[in-house]
Amino acid sequence: MEGRLFTFLGAIGGHGQEWIILSHFILVVGVIFLIARAATRKMQLVPTGSQNVMEAYIGGIISMGADTMGEKNARIYMPLIGSLGLVIFLSNMTGVIPGFESPTANINFTLSLALIVFVYYNYLGIKKNGFVNYFKHFMGPMPALAPLMFPIEIISHLSRIVSLSFRLFGSIRGDDMFLMVLLMLVPWIVPLAGFFMLAAFGFLQAFIFMILTYVYIAGSIMMEHEDH
Repeated sequence: MEGRLFTFLGAIGGHGQEWIILSHFILVVGVIFLIARAATRKMQLVPTGSQNVMEAYIGGIISMGADTMGEKNARIYMPLIGSLGLVIFLSNMTGVIPGFESPTANINFTLSLALIVFVYYNYLGIKKNGFVNYFKHFMGPMPALAPLMFPIEIISHLSRIVSLSFRLFGSIRGDDMFLMVLLMLVPWIVPLAGFFMLAAFGFLQAFIFMILTYVYIAGSIMMEHEDH
């Protein structure tokens, strides 16, 4: 078990890293499907219950993106941002519940999410601006600066993979270790304040991942506005 906390799913299939990540990710996806089913089962003009919560969530995502790329574009990319937000937030919250572990506490999982964002926003930039124009933008405003600016821009974009993945992984992994120590040192009732703090950190990390994804997409598809 490598010193990790007991997990219910680990007791079923073993505490190997692959099984722990996969089983808890499947659990998160299952919860998302249940939430989506509950929110859309009885659609009403005046939303109530889970439909109201999900509509507020979607509205919040669109408002977040509208400040970065305008409401029209924010609505176009809302499905991706909303899906990432739900997966990351529920994955973070899974580790707060005793007997479960966060998929986002594993670098392989967060790296996969970061690569999805990296590949997608570069694909959008190439599709909208053309291959040559997209990478021409990396060369800076003056041809003389191109030999200096191009490698800097490439390194900057590659560093986004590291930034997205390690920020999320480090925060959630640290939270899990903090929770492990807390539960070993004090009774179950005392760490309640710690649970609330970990829940707040989990929400914050999901929000940061979503807003950065919006920013990266906006930068790749709105180069003409950036030039002006």
